[in-house]
Amino acid sequence: MTEQGAAATKHRLIEDFNAVVEDTQKLLNALANTGAEKGTALRASAERSLEVARARLRELQDGAYERSKAAAKATDEYVHENPWQSVGVVAVVAGVAGLLIGLMLARD
Repeated sequence: MTEQGAAATKHRLIEDFNAVVEDTQKLLNALANTGAEKGTALRASAERSLEVARARLRELQDGAYERSKAAAKATDEYVHENPWQSVGVVAVVAGVAGLLIGLMLARD
């Protein structure tokens, strides 16, 4: 899986998780309005589970942030230590991209 694909998957996971959190919050609010003793216990249990899930999501987001920061730092260090190799890689990638774009435009 590419980094973009992984980022998109993480983004969808976070969106899905947030939707579950919202739905759970609505359910908890509905249970609070019933006033039943069993509903109160269920609401308290669900709130604890929801807080654990939120904490876990924050940990995942913090971990992703730290990994991306480390990757950016490593890339920066590599470019500074190997400037000509970096220029060469960029030139090759740009050349291939230009060739592909030229071929696609020539087809039309």
